[in-house]
Amino acid sequence: MESTPLLARPKKKSIWSRLAFSRFRKRELSSRVIYVGQLPEEEYPPNYVCNQKYNIITFLPLVLFEQFSFFLNLYFLVMALSQFIPSIRIGYLYTYWGPLCFVLAVTLFREAVDDFRRYRRDREVNRQRYERIALDLPANDYRPFITERVSASALRVGDIVMLHKGQRVPADMILLRTNETMGTVFIRTDQLDGEIDWKLRIPLPSTQKLPTDAHLLDIHAQLFIEKPEKDIHSFIGTCTRLDDEESDSLDIENTLWSGCVVASGQATGLVIYTGSETRSVMNNAVPRSKVGRLDLQINDLTKVLFVATLFISFLMIVLKGFDGPWYGFLFRFVLLFSYIIPISLRVNLDMGKAFYSWTIQRDKAIEGTVMRSTTIPEELGRIQYLLADKTGTLTKNEMVFQKLHLGNALFDNRNFHEVEAYLTQYITKGTHSTPISPMDEGDGARGPSPRSVWRAVLALALCHNVTPVYEVDDQRADEAQSDMGSSVMSESCGGAVPQQQLCDYQAASPDEVALVKWTDMMGVSLYRRDLHNISLKLRAANEIMQFNILQIFPFTSETKMMGIIVQEESSGEITYYVKGADVSLAPLLAPGWLRPQCALLAADGLRTLVVAGRTLTRNQYLEFESEYKEARLSVTNRNERTAAAMSKLHCGLTLLALTGVEDRLADDVPRTLAMLRTAGIKIWMLTGDKLETALCIARSLHLGGGARWLVAPDCGSRRDAYALLHSLEQADDRTDLVIEGETLEVCLRLFPEQMVEVLRRCSGVVVARCSPTQKARVARLLRAKRLVVAAVGDGGNDVAMIQEADIGVGIEGAEGRAASLAGDVSVRAFAQLARLLLVHGRRAATRSAALCLFIVHRGLIVSTMQAVFSVVFYFSSVSLYPGFLMVGYGTVFTMLPVFSLVLDKDISSATALRYPQLYKQLTKGRQLSYKTFCIWIGISIYQGGVIMYGALVLFEDQLIHIVEISYTALILTELIMVALTVVTWHRLMVLAELVSLLMYTATLLIFTTYFDADFIRHWDFWWKVITITVVSCLPLYIVKYMHRKWSNRQYKNIRT
Repeated sequence: MESTPLLARPKKKSIWSRLAFSRFRKRELSSRVIYVGQLPEEEYPPNYVCNQKYNIITFLPLVLFEQFSFFLNLYFLVMALSQFIPSIRIGYLYTYWGPLCFVLAVTLFREAVDDFRRYRRDREVNRQRYERIALDLPANDYRPFITERVSASALRVGDIVMLHKGQRVPADMILLRTNETMGTVFIRTDQLDGEIDWKLRIPLPSTQKLPTDAHLLDIHAQLFIEKPEKDIHSFIGTCTRLDDEESDSLDIENTLWSGCVVASGQATGLVIYTGSETRSVMNNAVPRSKVGRLDLQINDLTKVLFVATLFISFLMIVLKGFDGPWYGFLFRFVLLFSYIIPISLRVNLDMGKAFYSWTIQRDKAIEGTVMRSTTIPEELGRIQYLLADKTGTLTKNEMVFQKLHLGNALFDNRNFHEVEAYLTQYITKGTHSTPISPMDEGDGARGPSPRSVWRAVLALALCHNVTPVYEVDDQRADEAQSDMGSSVMSESCGGAVPQQQLCDYQAASPDEVALVKWTDMMGVSLYRRDLHNISLKLRAANEIMQFNILQIFPFTSETKMMGIIVQEESSGEITYYVKGADVSLAPLLAPGWLRPQCALLAADGLRTLVVAGRTLTRNQYLEFESEYKEARLSVTNRNERTAAAMSKLHCGLTLLALTGVEDRLADDVPRTLAMLRTAGIKIWMLTGDKLETALCIARSLHLGGGARWLVAPDCGSRRDAYALLHSLEQADDRTDLVIEGETLEVCLRLFPEQMVEVLRRCSGVVVARCSPTQKARVARLLRAKRLVVAAVGDGGNDVAMIQEADIGVGIEGAEGRAASLAGDVSVRAFAQLARLLLVHGRRAATRSAALCLFIVHRGLIVSTMQAVFSVVFYFSSVSLYPGFLMVGYGTVFTMLPVFSLVLDKDISSATALRYPQLYKQLTKGRQLSYKTFCIWIGISIYQGGVIMYGALVLFEDQLIHIVEISYTALILTELIMVALTVVTWHRLMVLAELVSLLMYTATLLIFTTYFDADFIRHWDFWWKVITITVVSCLPLYIVKYMHRKWSNRQYKNIRT
């Protein structure tokens, strides 16, 4: 055990001060200074994860408040509360409180289960144990180096935590040390940014060189940390060794963000942000609460029914006269007609949505599909616009190196063997070890020389962040010691031995892996890599080339390039290699063949990458290193000063090569797109690739289906945007448009309404160089036009678009699960969308519409009967049926047959996929339009009037006979109406009809209080009931028969 001098420990604050801070003060985000081995005096948020919506005290009040914020529930609460007033009481309390309590009980149970699941997940995360260095031991002369295991929720800013392979990072940290022999650590960030490729993280040089973790308490180091930010791709800070006068700049490569997972070795980190200040929590913006179009329509219809209830009640008072306490009678009439608004509507629809989600997940044809949002499955049947990402969505995100262009030669799959031959010729002559600069000119202009091929392949083999990963012998790895002074065998190539077998390459981009695999095929293999060295194995000479890594410049979305400075050990030559997008590198290179060849490769659908290089003298490098380090250590304007230093490095670059990598198309995507276009869905592709590549992919996919593709010119001013809008307005409606994200941004900023209308007229739209923010804005603008928008993507950069759309579809792809977890629906491939929308979406929309109309019909028909009864009996505000019968009517006797409509199928799955044009009818919303609603109102009024007047005409001598005849005819009418509505019978539908009929028959015989048993057994009862039922249903059967005959003639080639 080692002991170190005790650092000053700040005095603990009182419990009251902590409570006062947390409860009554709102902390402002600010930068901070942390000393290694010492806890800061400032108070920071606790590292406690809490995703619960409620606690024991707030659960009931908050859930009830949310439920009664819905007009329907609030309406029935008022109706139920009114029954405590004797003067306006209609019947028994359970008549109103029973259905309301049932609805609330279902909601409370669902919310309780969901919140308890969130509580268990939070508890599991908060209770995860981590090893940290004890910093708050009792004060004495020396503090021993002691580690302790604590829960994640107990971690504080300033704690030093040791993480092992496979552990989740519990808080935002700075990487201080690692036991990896290569001096770096790999992490997985798929739960943070959606990318599954391992990321390389580098410890601080001043702490990595320490012998053990115990020596972290010996140093006097000060870290300046920027204020908490949301950006997970950038970080600014500095580390100063006050006892050694050494300074390091802190960057994103030195960080371990909360939610990441250590993929290899052991990492020791310093906690800098906790709880709500961590990057993961700050980026967990609450997604917009999505409400389906069906729910909005039902809400509007409910308000119409409420107005109708008030109108009928007021009309009754007008006819009755305003004598006496008329307002009391008015309220009683409102209570009597309250069944016009059925409380069971939301319960049945929610149960239906759960059933639709269950059937989608059980469909073996789209196996792996998960409905993460069960509240809007019917929206899948009303999609008008589909916004799709390209890479990983329409393509496989499987990169294959296809072409290498050297200016005077083009190599592809047909002649890659020539590249290997050139390399063999160059290597076997030994020229790679001579001091001749690889940047020297003098190659033959008529064709490539071995040296030009060598320097292009060498640049590709060196300029990357790829690390080879080797298989590790489990027994030897177990015998390796832990980090208290000795190092373990590394899983990466940095500590590999020659007899180990190469397992895979790890990189932040699949493009880089494709390039390295291709150089390996050509005979220049990436053999070893660590923080400071790269080893290349030359197959032709069976030799190893050693390079020292002097600087690495990671790829950023701003620069769109990645660079590296290496020094060959044998010759001492220093070379700067850079690769990136043509838009970034072309201005830095001499004009020539680059731009036209980029356009040609992009026209072939390839992702292009420009490779360039420059030889540096020792003095040039030292001068750049000094200026670059000074810029990196600056806290203010770091990016600007760094860019200025890099601009000097970019002077004198030589173009080495142009590469083309293919991103292969996903399976069955062209056929799926054709089906969706036939279904009337407009498909827009939003991608970050360059315009030429996006256009080629769109053409190969037949994305637009228009007569021609129109490429929009660049716009930088209002005049340019206006000219573009004018030209697009003159274009044909069958025109497909390709536009860059910057141009679209200018047009949307200056002319948002006009631009959206122009885009809607196009048969297909492709937006190239589109940022995640622009993707989300496009979805938002389309939704503002009351259009139903779906978005599909597979990466973390698609999450904003997915959350903004009406329906977000996430694909579990090579870029991780961020999009899949954020989506309302998760699928495994884009091709599954056809069945998801055309079959399941169509059925969910039609079934929900039918279920809604039928439940409204069920309430309207009984309210019509109540109105007729009140009019006939001198506007009496007396209920027609006892409370027991009213509750049974909406539950026991009709619930199962009505809900069985969710099993109905108007056409088969094969027919829906064979004729996608049937989907167009749903996008117009005619299944639940005001026209359809009025038709069902008419049916309800007709049937209710026939049943009630029929019972009155056939009335004999007792009022109870009216109840028996009308109620029995009402139940039979509902069962027959369900049968008339069904298109395709299911065995459960038949069972529901029979069970309901048997239960009502048993009720007639058992409950003699409500029914006259002698009269029921008499023939007079049955012929009157049958007559009334036939008169109420026969005309509707005739109308429906004629309608089906007409539909069969119209769709005789479709319906099967």
